[in-house]
Amino acid sequence: MKAKKSNLATLASTDAPHQICELAGDEVQVNPLDMAIHSRIAELTGGISPVSVMQAWSDWAIHFAISPGKQIEIVNTLQRQATDWLTFHQELLHERAPENTQANDRKDTRFTDKTWATWPFNAISRVFLQNQQLLQEATTGVDGVSAHHENVVNFMARQILDVASPSNYPWLNPEVIGATIDTGGKNLLAGAQNWLHDLGLQHTEKSSKEIIYQPGRDVAITPGEVVYQNELIELLQYSPQTAKVFAEPILIVPSWIMKFYILDLSPHNSLVKFLVEQGHTVFMISWKNPGKEDRDLAMQDYIDSGLFSALSEIARITQKRPVHTVGYCLGGTLLAIGMAALANATQQKLAHAIPAIKSVTLLAAQTDFSEPGELGLFIDESQLAMLDAQMWERGYLDGDQMAKSFQLLNSRDLVWSKIMREYQLGIRNSPNDLMSWNADTTRLPYRMHSEYLRHLYLHNDLAEGRYEIKGRKISLRDIHVPMFVVGTAHDHVSPWRSVFKILSLTDAPVEFILSSGGHNAGIVSEPGHPNRHFQFLLNGENIHQQDSENWLHNSTTELGSWWVYWQQWLAQKSSATKLKAKPPQKNTQLGSAPGKYVFEK
Repeated sequence: MKAKKSNLATLASTDAPHQICELAGDEVQVNPLDMAIHSRIAELTGGISPVSVMQAWSDWAIHFAISPGKQIEIVNTLQRQATDWLTFHQELLHERAPENTQANDRKDTRFTDKTWATWPFNAISRVFLQNQQLLQEATTGVDGVSAHHENVVNFMARQILDVASPSNYPWLNPEVIGATIDTGGKNLLAGAQNWLHDLGLQHTEKSSKEIIYQPGRDVAITPGEVVYQNELIELLQYSPQTAKVFAEPILIVPSWIMKFYILDLSPHNSLVKFLVEQGHTVFMISWKNPGKEDRDLAMQDYIDSGLFSALSEIARITQKRPVHTVGYCLGGTLLAIGMAALANATQQKLAHAIPAIKSVTLLAAQTDFSEPGELGLFIDESQLAMLDAQMWERGYLDGDQMAKSFQLLNSRDLVWSKIMREYQLGIRNSPNDLMSWNADTTRLPYRMHSEYLRHLYLHNDLAEGRYEIKGRKISLRDIHVPMFVVGTAHDHVSPWRSVFKILSLTDAPVEFILSSGGHNAGIVSEPGHPNRHFQFLLNGENIHQQDSENWLHNSTTELGSWWVYWQQWLAQKSSATKLKAKPPQKNTQLGSAPGKYVFEK
């Protein structure tokens, strides 16, 4: 199904047919003219649906206009703020330091520097924070507004207000003013150079030179071999680093939103290296970076040619020894779907070729998408139609566009803080392996991405028992093997409370831990890393009867890396008898790890 480039006049002719697109068994009619127009609109709006935005603001504005009680609450807030200003000025007149106004969000660090406590910057920051409080009250709690529209309006209002933050402007930011005086303006000169450098990168094609930490040279250097390859994956097997190994190998299924080496970064923070050093035989899927020709790859392809093909090959190599399975992010969601499909025998033809599953580990992976966090702001019918149009001509979602969406979700830290630090203070963050990996973006095929968003994010079919594999519904309750589930405390992609919902969807024994950090740093949490900790339940027997708040209240905090705790869990679930370690078989045609797919741009 390839869309030919056409001008609008040709597309508008009555001879231009509807094209048929089959998504997860559902035939959808696609009008090329509409797709072309919507695609142009998406280019202008950065992929945001203007219809979705207008619907949200209209819903809020109409209900706010007919809610005099809510309007009175806002007036009362204004009166309280006016009283606060009188107190503020009286304290200044008596030469007492006014009480420091803190941001509503504890993670807001824009005004924590001591220079913001001096006049007139304390007054400037106070005005901004009061406006922030007022806007928060005005855009939430309006009777009649749908939850989705309220979230969209509140999010957009915060984004607009963040643009006006005094910390963004050098003449209003005492930190920048102080640095300019101390350095004689050299900070602004260095910031301008940083800005020009970044501007130049935006207008050039991405090259391997931009990826400072190169796979196979600086990262992804754990020794191993490519033992299998098909049109979608390369399967890597890592060389043992102990004389004896656990009998059960580990298969890691990373997300294809990212390159696999997030789990095999530098030697000191490589999860793969950590596991093989503990005596585990580790296999890793490396996904192909899809192009336009792969537009019709579906979720079913990622299950069959990805997960199931890898398991079948591991069964051949290990003579069908049971396997510990691990899935990260979208790879974890795929793993859960695949395990449910195997458990209720929807894949009977493959059952003889796939080894027994010893355990399932899900790392920052959602299975219930009813509360997906701020990423859900971009998920409704209008927004998905706009996204489909944007992917239609190219056949994929570009990785840079996806990265910009994640930046928007956390713009305070990823956009405005960067502008202040790198362009105004002239301080360039030192590059590291995680930042370099983050720049090594991948693409998502049109069909798979549409299915994923519609059936999981929009309709929540997996959690509600409607998700189908080859025409048969699957259920996560059919999974009975032990599960280890990791959430991360500050996750904008897979909020930990959403990850926690797996406990209500399965009767399997589950060990849940909450790691400090975000979606990436919370998983790459190697032993010895300072300030790392995780939470777990000492007695997890009744974990299925607890909600996330009760779990958090009853949990115990442990300093250090959750990797060690998890490895001990894996050892307990493995056979007591270890086997003599054998190196992976070399194949000159396939080559050694990290393989070829990881280098695709």
